Amino acid sequence: MSSKAIIGRKVGMTQLFAEDGKVIPVTVVEAGPCPVVQVKTVESDGYVALKLGFLPEKEHNLNKPELGQFKKAGVAPCKVLKEVRIDSVEGYNVGDAVKADVFAAGDKVD
Repeated sequence: MSSKAIIGRKVGMTQLFAEDGKVIPVTVVEAGPCPVVQVKTVESDGYVALKLGFLPEKEHNLNKPELGQFKKAGVAPCKVLKEVRIDSVEGYNVGDAVKADVFAAGDKVD
């Protein structure tokens, strides 16, 4: 499990040049904002996780169960809906937006 998570998608590749002239390959990722659709706790669900949305979507492109989750949370419909397990859900509420600023420069991302 991790202490922070976000959903993203690969946009492309590029390269950066270090001061000594070395070329560093870089993957460009579009990450967040990801609205919190559901907060899962040990008491209610038996484990700790967040259900996050990503990429806005039109309502008519979703089926009724998917649309119902977003309406219950009061969040705009999203194309991607993923559950991510994290160490603690303290500080997260339904409707909050998780942004890329949860990561610091140099953090390893999987």
